[in-house]
Parts: sequence; structure tokens; C-alpha cells
Amino acid sequence: MKIPSLDAIDRRILRHLQQNARISTAELAEKVGLSVSPAWRRVRALEEAGVITGYQALVDPGAVGLSVSVFIHVSLEKQIEPALEAFEAAVRRRPEVMECYLMTGDADYLLRVVVPDLGAYERFLMDHLTRIRGIASIKSSFALRSVKHGSELPLPEEPEPIRRVSRRPRRAA
Repeated sequence: MKIPSLDAIDRRILRHLQQNARISTAELAEKVGLSVSPAWRRVRALEEAGVITGYQALVDPGAVGLSVSVFIHVSLEKQIEPALEAFEAAVRRRPEVMECYLMTGDADYLLRVVVPDLGAYERFLMDHLTRIRGIASIKSSFALRSVKHGSELPLPEEPEPIRRVSRRPRRAA
């Protein structure tokens, strides 16, 4: 995938949209120093280029009864393509699985799962996860509390252009 070239205005647009995706185009344009039409065109171009992949509301898990977060390390018996594909397809079907990463190190995968309580986690584990063929081991860690949870990417600042200083000798008066 080709990474599009982002200028300083694109980066400012992305920063503001990450902070508030509901910002109006007029307000966004004002914040990034454009008029409304060019700001709208920039946002559309970022969407079409796949830089902006969607918009969503962030929901507090505890407020909707999903107060248990579990991080699960899964190792497979064989790290061959069919086994990886089968595991990933099974995990994608489970709404409890919020994130899944193919890893290096001791485990093949790291999952983040949210459930209402320990009973729900046990049901997920016994009825779904342990039934996926090819799993060698499952190790679970329960989050006690969230210290930091972010969704805003730390976009690098656009480097300042290097200014050349002229060093002409001064004339004597």
C-alpha cells in the first residue's frame, strides 16, 4: 500500500478530526486556515486515499455493562498459513474480541476481549475460543483498570523548512 504524502494542512486536519470527528467543516476550515470548500475537498481526498477509514462514537465499556477487559495470549500448534487463516477467521466472527494482533515472541496472537463478567468470559473461552482447532495454549490476563486508552494517533509534526541565513559582510559607514 502506497503511503500518501501528507502536508502540514492534512496533518492539522487529521489531528482535529481525531479529537472531534463531529466538528463542522466550517469550524475545521477555520482551525486549519482554509476556506470551507478546500477543507471539505481535503477531507474527501483523505477519505478516498484510505487515510481516514471511518468515523465512530467512542463508548464507555462500563457504561454499557462491559466492565471486564481480558488480554489473551494464544499460541497455535503450527504457524502455517491455513492455521493462521482459520484462527483469524474465527476470531473476526466474535463480537467480544475488540482487537487481535499477530505477534512475535512467546505467543502467536494477542487478543483484547470485553465481557460483562467472569461468567461471560468463561462462556466465551469454553464455547468459542477453546473450540478453534489448532490452539496449543491460551493464557489470560485480566485488566484491573485502564490507565490510558487512546484512539488518537501521534501524528508527527511537519518539519520546519531550513532557513538559510545570509552572511554578507557589513559595510563600514
